Amino acid sequence: IKMDLTDVPVEQLMKEIERRLECQNKPEKRMILLGPPGSGKGTQSPIIKKDHCLCHLATGDMLRAAVAAKTPLGIKAKETMESGALVGDDLVVGIIEEAVKKPECKNGFILDGFPRTVPQAQMLDKMLAKKGQAIDKVLNFDVPDEVLVERVTGRWIHAGSGRSYHTKFAPPKVHGIDDLTGEPLMQRKDDNAETLKSRLAAFHAQTTPVINYYKDKVANIVANKPMGEVSAQVKSALS
Repeated sequence: IKMDLTDVPVEQLMKEIERRLECQNKPEKRMILLGPPGSGKGTQSPIIKKDHCLCHLATGDMLRAAVAAKTPLGIKAKETMESGALVGDDLVVGIIEEAVKKPECKNGFILDGFPRTVPQAQMLDKMLAKKGQAIDKVLNFDVPDEVLVERVTGRWIHAGSGRSYHTKFAPPKVHGIDDLTGEPLMQRKDDNAETLKSRLAAFHAQTTPVINYYKDKVANIVANKPMGEVSAQVKSALS
């Protein structure tokens, strides 16, 4: 794809060139982020991506992108989903294999949301081994369930803009009302204690064996701390 760079400010171009030169000296890293919903993976992954020049692979987004781009694997995945079946592990690993060939994944990747089971982890390792590669680090974002329930059940959203509030940590000026528009806030129907507790039970049942499988590569991140402290833990785990 040809791009016209004539309108891009020089400072922006120079910054990008500096970033790329810096990235050339960064060691390769391939890592997995594990953690229940609300554990802060989404906050940390852009920081890790930028600091280590990695690409971020969220399997849900990649599946949707492959379906939209009508790649051979995407077409297969669409047929599977339309038939009401779950997309097979081999298809997901195939889509990851396609994604890691992209230039932005040259230094490695952050895998988010996969693998969730030991067979998936084994299939991923087998695919990487064929390329002479392996997972270097697994960051396990650990937050007590009761903290997650408080984090998630206190979330209120402004549907129009996606702005989010929290009754305890970031309350709106007027309860139940968006600060900017004065429109009512809503809660996602999944953001209730019962739904979350069952999701967490399923998450632990699935993920604990994966943590054991990768035990020599796992770094436990105490994630119910202020963002700066969590970032510092991540930095030290990856140094």
